[in-house]
Amino acid sequence: MKADYDSQADALSIELVDVRRWEGSESVGRRVNVSLADGKPVNVELLYPSLGLEEALLDAAERFGLDAEALLAAAKAAIAAPDREVTLELAARITA
Repeated sequence: MKADYDSQADALSIELVDVRRWEGSESVGRRVNVSLADGKPVNVELLYPSLGLEEALLDAAERFGLDAEALLAAAKAAIAAPDREVTLELAARITA
């Protein structure tokens, strides 16, 4: 998973899957767009993350069956290192 926060535009992009081309996108509320390839989410864009992350990303995660904790971790890492791409490697959750 890769994330990039553009501080000038106040926009956050989280790449879930590396694909050559997106085939469309769906809006989730006013600030989130989820791009699709083969009908599956491949990128989450959050406009104005400075207004808040959690509600917007949780809504997108719920609607598309994404890992909400991973989205939030990627968003927070990107904001902590603005204007640079941040890569996160996430493993499956271990259950007891």
